[in-house]
Amino acid sequence: MDLELLESQGFLMIFAAVLGAIVGSFLNVCILRWPADQSVIAPRSRCPGCGQPIAWFDNIPVLSWLLLRARCRYCKTKVSIQYPLVELIAAGLWAYMAYRGGLTLEAFRGAIFGTILLGIAMTDAREYIIPDEFTLGGLVIGLLFAVAGGWVGLGNAALGAGIGFGLLWLVGYVGTLVLKEDAMGGGDIKMMAMVGAFLGWQGVLLTIFLGALLGTLIFVPLTLLGQKKLVPFGIFLAIGAAATYLVGSEIIEWYRRYLTA
Repeated sequence: MDLELLESQGFLMIFAAVLGAIVGSFLNVCILRWPADQSVIAPRSRCPGCGQPIAWFDNIPVLSWLLLRARCRYCKTKVSIQYPLVELIAAGLWAYMAYRGGLTLEAFRGAIFGTILLGIAMTDAREYIIPDEFTLGGLVIGLLFAVAGGWVGLGNAALGAGIGFGLLWLVGYVGTLVLKEDAMGGGDIKMMAMVGAFLGWQGVLLTIFLGALLGTLIFVPLTLLGQKKLVPFGIFLAIGAAATYLVGSEIIEWYRRYLTA
């Protein structure tokens, strides 16, 4: 790899990281407002302590939080670490996609998909809810990206969305009959329709398997320790979907070789 290529790739990654941090800043607004059915456009962001509108120079991703020492400029109310953390994760995600795919539609698609998954994981962890804006909005975005693949790509995305929705709905329906209580949230079901639009039907199956496996590895020890907490399944599905996007084809190929060995 020559110096010119390294410089161009480095610039692209820096640009993507900055863009990702800005997207992460907006994502924080979505995470806080969508579960409460509030607009993400108006009003402007305000300090929850004193109600003072946050100026643009106090809203620079990560940097403002550090310079203000995690406190409001006016009333010194502590600002949650969630804000720079989400911005940093989004920045790293977008930079990695630029490194992985370059200046391509697939890299952009991966960055958008990862951002949606991050938003889902955070809202489910905070509020035990997955807003439709992430799931149904993400479904539409996934289908729009699939248009680039022609009718075949769009058909695969639509099939994946249908199987994702139908499969998790069936799991929830059977679980409700057995447990005599709701076994699957509607947000999780709609989320898998979105995942299917991005990953196809094979990706849906792998996402559900990985999410269930991770959830079991965490939930069972908590149960044995007497910590019977409600564990948001959307977090595990988001991690499973991210892993499927990144290394899903390798996992599926390994499994096929294992079966035919």
